[in-house]
Amino acid sequence: MFLESANRSGWIEVICGSMFSGKTEELIRRLKRAKFANQRVEIFKPQIDIRYSEVEVVSHDANAIRSTPVDSPGNILLLTGDVDVVGIDEAQFFDASIVDVCRQLANSGIRVIVAGLDMDYLGNPFGAMPQLMATAEYVTKVHAICVRCGNLAHHSHRLTANDKLVMLGEQNTYEPICRHCFNQSMREKEER
Repeated sequence: MFLESANRSGWIEVICGSMFSGKTEELIRRLKRAKFANQRVEIFKPQIDIRYSEVEVVSHDANAIRSTPVDSPGNILLLTGDVDVVGIDEAQFFDASIVDVCRQLANSGIRVIVAGLDMDYLGNPFGAMPQLMATAEYVTKVHAICVRCGNLAHHSHRLTANDKLVMLGEQNTYEPICRHCFNQSMREKEER
């Protein structure tokens, strides 16, 4: 049995990388292990993420775990009463207050596992992810495979002509590519 939260230390784990790198898969794996160990687990995702399910966190290969959609990070604090582990998917879609929420949870003795894109489609740091990574005790960067050359991919290349920062998508909207192929693609766009 776990000690009361005043006697145990919490921490923050961040899982980051490009689309199709296995971030959500790794988040689900860690959360299922915690549940198997009889730990009390709550999972959250942004309310806007309804690509595969309105109430589940779902990986691209259809692995799923029940979650609670929330419209702001503050709601996570309201919904995490007596828990040992909190999972948060697609953290880049939350505002900057997600960092403080994760800190408060960890400071109260909760293990916080956060997954999200570390870079946007332009290759820039995405949302609060850099601050979450700086705050975390553990950071795991996962990689996809470049669909163009087979190297390790860490860019989420947008295939559509849309310049909105937040655009939920799947394989027909994004592709994982490596640094070389990303730079080549950006040069080609500039030349057009």
